[in-house]
Amino acid sequence: MTTPFSRRESAGFAPNARRRGTFRPLLALALLTLTALPCLAAADLPALWSDRVKSVVAVDFFTETELGRQPTTVSGLVADANGTIALPPDTVGPRLTPAQLKDFHVHIPGEPSETFAKADYLGQDGLSGWHFIRVEEKLRARLTPVTTFSPPAGTGEPAAGEEVWGIGLRGKDEDYTPYLLTAKVSMVQSLPERTAVALAEVAAPGLPVFNHDGAFQGVAVGGFGSSYVEFSRAQRSGMPIMLIDPEESRVFQLASAVIPWLARVPGDVHGRPIPWFGAYGLESMDPEVASFLNLVNQSGCVVSEVLEGSPAETAGLKPRDIIVAVDGKPLPRLKPDRVAVDYFERQIDIRKPGDKFAFTVLRGTERVELTATLSDEPKLAREADRKYFENLGLTVREFVFGDGVVRRVKHADQTGVIAHFVKTNTPVSAAGLGADDWIQEIDGVPVKTFAEAVAKLAAIDGDPTRTEFVMLISRGGETQVLRVKLK
Repeated sequence: MTTPFSRRESAGFAPNARRRGTFRPLLALALLTLTALPCLAAADLPALWSDRVKSVVAVDFFTETELGRQPTTVSGLVADANGTIALPPDTVGPRLTPAQLKDFHVHIPGEPSETFAKADYLGQDGLSGWHFIRVEEKLRARLTPVTTFSPPAGTGEPAAGEEVWGIGLRGKDEDYTPYLLTAKVSMVQSLPERTAVALAEVAAPGLPVFNHDGAFQGVAVGGFGSSYVEFSRAQRSGMPIMLIDPEESRVFQLASAVIPWLARVPGDVHGRPIPWFGAYGLESMDPEVASFLNLVNQSGCVVSEVLEGSPAETAGLKPRDIIVAVDGKPLPRLKPDRVAVDYFERQIDIRKPGDKFAFTVLRGTERVELTATLSDEPKLAREADRKYFENLGLTVREFVFGDGVVRRVKHADQTGVIAHFVKTNTPVSAAGLGADDWIQEIDGVPVKTFAEAVAKLAAIDGDPTRTEFVMLISRGGETQVLRVKLK
């Protein structure tokens, strides 16, 4: 005989504190809803739970910025027997560098948060977006890679109506206690990875989802929310809003897509090597254009710009070309249409620098076959040299290739530095300098390199007799002179 579990059951652990004190008027509704919720066999779940929870950990670390040390806590997925842990893509902000990530600690869920093992940051994978760390050896024997529970070969993907369950973790003040979530699958579609949407939250972002038999079904992803319409008695016309739960998700990418990602541990902390193609501003092909070109049941990507010196330029790709096939295979029809761009970019990301990349474009009504040799992507902003000047309240960083792309600046004209961080209530902020401003001149002298800019700013920052200086900056394609008063 099976016993129904509520959608959130602590499986012997502390209940979800956020839901304590539920209003009594909701009790009747809850009782009615309970009969429609998924049911898991009470005899099976405890055994499955005790094994599967060993594939997850809690991770906390600090990010060191100009404003101090900021703590972060995330859920982690055990990737292999070597102590490798995969963390969700949004774990680290895009403006942070690996050098700013400090003191990674890995916790066993449900154990005192004061006990932990140290870990090293390994980098971010460009395909999955996951960050990887490796925990010290003393904890590895207590962890189980999630691939241990991979579904048998030939197993199909979960179907609509199928029951699945996953794991969530409470906060540090509750010793990262694990708790159970269950739901039924609502739909499965390609986004572009095969992705399932459940009727309710089914796991914390980055943590695994299993089926009734305990087979690994996928990994929950964050960033998906539910759309609502907000209105009042005074204003009948509602405005749509999006509600997102950062601690739980009802969306998970299927195991068939994510299992290969677990082996993509970066070669260095910057995620190198990173394959680079060089088509910029790709847009999905309009359905009306596809119909006009007699493209049936497939997608296409329209090229806005081909970057200077890129593999795409060398291969002969041109603006307004429509990419319709990779390796001779048409781009599949994907919905929504914008997913086609993600699909094409994934085809690049799964390769390595030096690989041949064959693709087909429509140029007008002519089909053209092209082949590019992918290269390693130019230096990224997160790899750029940077320097903080305490008295000025300013961090500048090296001007990199991507800065030139967004500013439409040719490589030969890429000089100066970028204002990476501007502290409030400081001389430079009072003068009007903002983050991401392009500093081209200091005191009327062009700064061609990062080293030149650092030398000039260091001299100003360290001169107690200096009363002011000027900078020529560019913002949004327009230049202006800022007078910075130091006293």
